[in-house]
Amino acid sequence: MPQTARPEEEIDVAVDDITQFIPRYHVVLLDDDDHTYDYVIEMLMDIFGHSMETAYQMACEVDSQKRVIVSTTHRERAEHKKQQIESYGADWRMPNCKGSMSATIEPADTQP
Repeated sequence: MPQTARPEEEIDVAVDDITQFIPRYHVVLLDDDDHTYDYVIEMLMDIFGHSMETAYQMACEVDSQKRVIVSTTHRERAEHKKQQIESYGADWRMPNCKGSMSATIEPADTQP
């Protein structure tokens, strides 16, 4: 008698197959001169849960490259994280700072 897959195994495979086709998006933090490294590090740790070391490396990259990918996720979460960056508030350490940093989302390259 041939063995058949249990229903839960079939569901697991189907879910794995489906998730491969969900488009992914990068959340890209854009550089400016109105925020300190401390602000960027604090924000990245707070919004994304990055470690201090990862947040510092990203702060260095955004400063030198003018942009850094801070997360890659599905579109809805990427849009939410972009909104969180843009509503994080001004850097109290910089008297001339008028507001939050800017971010964008862009499709992640899904090609190997």
